[in-house]
Amino acid sequence: MSAVKQFIPLFDRILVSRAVAAATTKGGIMLPESSQKKLNEGVVVSCGPGAMDADGDVIPVSVSVGDKVLLPEYGGTKLSLDDEDYLLIRDSEILGKFVKVTSE
Repeated sequence: MSAVKQFIPLFDRILVSRAVAAATTKGGIMLPESSQKKLNEGVVVSCGPGAMDADGDVIPVSVSVGDKVLLPEYGGTKLSLDDEDYLLIRDSEILGKFVKVTSE
């Protein structure tokens, strides 16, 4: 069993796999690591149950596993599980969620 499947965030924390920038251009030119920009988007890997309010009721998180989200440039806690880098972030720190728009 992988370490990611064994890791469950607590409260309103969310485990996100940050998107990787393209290493080549559309023309096929390889880009050095120093010129690749850091992307502020990722995919939700795991979610906690949610935060508790003053009455003790659980407020569920606003994203679910598999959602593509927009992340702040700074913040969160970096984790390394199974030689992959992840970001542990609070639900309130997520800036937005990407949805697929279907045309009629």
